[in-house]
Amino acid sequence: MSNGRYQTVGRRGAAGLLLALLFGIALALGFGEVVGLGSATAQAKNAPRATLSAFRSDEELRRYLKRARRAPPPMPSPAMAADGAPPPPAPPPPPEAVTVTGSRVADEKITNTQEANVDEGGIVKMHAGTLVILRRGRLFTVATRGGELRPVDSINAYPPGTDVRGDWYDEMLVAGDRVIVIGYSYGRGGTEVNRFRIDDAGHLAFEDAYHLRSNDYYSSRNYASRLIGTRLVVYSPLYLAYGADPLERLPAMRRWTGDAKAPFRRIVSAREIYIPEPWIDPEKADVEALHTVMNCDLAAPVLNCRAMTVLGPAGRVFYVSSNAVYVWVTQSWWGRPKETKGPTSFLYRLPLDGQAPSAIGVRGAPVDQFSFREDWDAGQLNVLVRGEGGGDAMWSAEFSAGAVALLQVPLGWFGDGADEAQRRLYRRLPRPPHGEFSFQNRFVGDYVLYGTGNGWGNTRDRSSVLVVVRVRGGAVTQIPLEHGVDRIEAMGRDAVVVGSDAKDLRFQAVELTAGWRPVLGDRYTMQDAAQGETRSQAFFFKPEPRVQANDATAGVLGLPVTRAGRPAYRQLVEGSASMIFLRRADRRFAPLGELAAREEIVVDDHCQASCVDWYGNARPIFLRDRTFALMGYEIVEGEIGANSIREIRRINFAPGR
Repeated sequence: MSNGRYQTVGRRGAAGLLLALLFGIALALGFGEVVGLGSATAQAKNAPRATLSAFRSDEELRRYLKRARRAPPPMPSPAMAADGAPPPPAPPPPPEAVTVTGSRVADEKITNTQEANVDEGGIVKMHAGTLVILRRGRLFTVATRGGELRPVDSINAYPPGTDVRGDWYDEMLVAGDRVIVIGYSYGRGGTEVNRFRIDDAGHLAFEDAYHLRSNDYYSSRNYASRLIGTRLVVYSPLYLAYGADPLERLPAMRRWTGDAKAPFRRIVSAREIYIPEPWIDPEKADVEALHTVMNCDLAAPVLNCRAMTVLGPAGRVFYVSSNAVYVWVTQSWWGRPKETKGPTSFLYRLPLDGQAPSAIGVRGAPVDQFSFREDWDAGQLNVLVRGEGGGDAMWSAEFSAGAVALLQVPLGWFGDGADEAQRRLYRRLPRPPHGEFSFQNRFVGDYVLYGTGNGWGNTRDRSSVLVVVRVRGGAVTQIPLEHGVDRIEAMGRDAVVVGSDAKDLRFQAVELTAGWRPVLGDRYTMQDAAQGETRSQAFFFKPEPRVQANDATAGVLGLPVTRAGRPAYRQLVEGSASMIFLRRADRRFAPLGELAAREEIVVDDHCQASCVDWYGNARPIFLRDRTFALMGYEIVEGEIGANSIREIRRINFAPGR
């Protein structure tokens, strides 16, 4: 990043600070071939009224960037606060439906993702009856066909002969017979796309690797990559800096040959870099970063990528529907002038059909990708926003403040950026108590739910309020809770809130379908426990219509858990203690039990790269009629009966075993 101290410390520095604390020391446009673009009628109805302007030449772009660049505000240090939470940014000057889908075997779903037909980069996927797992810089495969559970193969998640010190390999996708690993290299400076071949038996072979010039994409909540069919969509930021020709910092790519000094090839021309109309005059612009969305054809023998870039402040939130990519750019609230004229943010819409992007001026900021839901049939984008926020880069999503509103923008209102979303498009909503940290939000069915919880710090005893809002109008319901809101997930057509107090873990059903207004449903308390991971993909709910044919809310959920009071930041360096499974039937929770990890058999894996589990290491996996708990290097299989789950086998796939 352009702040030198922040760029130097990066994630590895943060990992070092975390480890010190544990020992008592202070702490990416060829988008045409994708699914879900809808009917011609819907396309016409939702078409923007205008599109953005692009630069006409390199020289015009160079002159513009030299005049428009501003020093970015200081970024918050990645060091952890005394209670283990990432530090808050410097304060300002004093005075329908969300669908759970994912990687599939036949019709089976194993990954908790946000949008139908849009897979997200994760740490476990499926290929032809084989589990593929990404952990600590390596790929592993485990065979499950014919009822077996057997390690098959492993390979480094990076090219052979590469110096991987300072590298992080975070996200993995499976497309056809290819496994794709998304990583970031501080040593070589850029986002990596590494491709591997996988056969039906689960054997892996390195194919090729590509580097995209960028800054680190990491977010404590969001994912940098999406997969739509065989199209890979990757978001990456590139922060502008003084002292160099700006054209030398434009998005570029190279195929990895082993030569760290090999030249990059630009993947965007000036005609593919867009600016909203109010910022055509560089003196009025607020440009700190190039926000690039790269689209790659994964089926091509040589990775074929195109990109589109929009300009804006450094703060951003990236969201992908099956129809478009949305990038909300905003100036970080700790660096924003107290008095501002005009919109403080822009919302870009990059269609997946290859058309030029459009934009609209907006105010406030969403917290993360779960703040968005595109309603294509209604021709509307819904975004839950807060008055103050800085996007979701690094740990910025953990800090927000101010008023809350539901912004509902007709898709046809997007244009060249000259227009601002009118005040009447913002529906003012209640502000939750303790509202500066760990704001959680999620669209479920016809509702959006939000509240605040413990975040990455120590679990605490305090009450909270869950706010439930009907998206298409109606009363707002405020529901007092005896614990924080640390996770909101879809549970069939209802929702579940997971939260901790200082001692226990609570699962609270929220019934969205039982009557004319949302109400609290059944609650289950797991004593002396806390959730083991905060990532959305750590949770999974598998519907069980066979349990009750007329109950669309019945099913089994899984979540990694750990001991009571453990600060959430320790998930980066400590594994979960176990995986809990609950059945919901007849709108009531019934505990099935846990599948436990065995810490006593942990071995030295001789980790060379990506040695902090930034994306977690535990997942519940429901594979047809089989149930697994991935915990670190272990996979435990359980058999779910009428009232319990029992362990039937386990394997350890750690390297060297």
